[in-house]
Amino acid sequence: MEASMNTSMIVYRLFDVADEINLDLVQALWTSRNKIASRLRLDRISTKSITFKDPPVLVELGSHEMELGGKTYLAEIKARIFDLGVISLILRIPFEDDVTYDEYLDMAIVSENMPEDEIRSYLDAVLETIRPACSNERVSDFDEDFVVYYFQEKRSDWDLVPLLLKDRTPVSQQTRRETLENSFSYADDVTYLAWDSAVVYDPSGSLDVPDLLEFANAQFLELRYYDNALNNAIDKTYDELEEANMTSKATRLESYRQIRGNLMELMADVSSLTSNINNALQVTEDIFYARIYTRYLSLLRASVWKDNIENKIHVIQRSYTLLNEEVSMYRFELLGLFAMGLLGLIFLTNLYIAFK
Repeated sequence: MEASMNTSMIVYRLFDVADEINLDLVQALWTSRNKIASRLRLDRISTKSITFKDPPVLVELGSHEMELGGKTYLAEIKARIFDLGVISLILRIPFEDDVTYDEYLDMAIVSENMPEDEIRSYLDAVLETIRPACSNERVSDFDEDFVVYYFQEKRSDWDLVPLLLKDRTPVSQQTRRETLENSFSYADDVTYLAWDSAVVYDPSGSLDVPDLLEFANAQFLELRYYDNALNNAIDKTYDELEEANMTSKATRLESYRQIRGNLMELMADVSSLTSNINNALQVTEDIFYARIYTRYLSLLRASVWKDNIENKIHVIQRSYTLLNEEVSMYRFELLGLFAMGLLGLIFLTNLYIAFK
């Protein structure tokens, strides 16, 4: 029996690869190779209900066999490219209609162990094509993964809790309730959310909900990246200040100016980039999708990361202000010394004239 998309598993791996990516250029680069590149558009709502500031670009990488848990699966592989600087690899694995619960659960448990070499090869292939569109290209240590268990036909006798937890271990009734409490249904569909997984049943075959969850993960990934970048910047600033304080006053002043300039540039860059993250998607009318999107961001604790970034920006702003005051104070000291020297010169000149 051939596998179908009635029962499938969609595995996502998201990578931070740049500060920003020019998506218009991505489309041009991809289509110049006679390949299809399309923008994200949710198909079950009006375009005004949810607004993407710059809809990500989806490209197809073909179907490839992958070995997982000792079995070989045919995966449909795509990549979605976000202007935030993220590439998301999407591996959709279809299952035969008569797949058993145990077979499907086995795959769910090993879904986190996708062959890394193959994943990286797909990432490298995408980067090779879109490199000219990337600003400050990198493949950082930051990535995210999550999985969507997707059904077009109900599996009423399947236990969803082990799927969402990716674990066969029996759990308490409280854990079961908590695992299933984040559920959403609009008509004949239903979605269950967990931290790094979701169950989506939608007889229409729409991928709107998985697409929304992917977008939220891209935003979350970038929040994590910039939180870490600010940590590193603060540590570096403290080290540079310690070194500067061990030098002469004139050298210290020049170091302070350099550090102050770096902090000003960092604040401008991070504020701009984090603003792009926060404003990348706006839900204006569709309450159902808004609830799913907002709740998933809550599960990711995205607001905590946003607060962390704000707090660290305030620390950097305070450091900038203190350095500015120090530089200004030293400038006034120099002006004072210059004024005293000038007065002394005038006094000596007057004495010379008087006794000449």
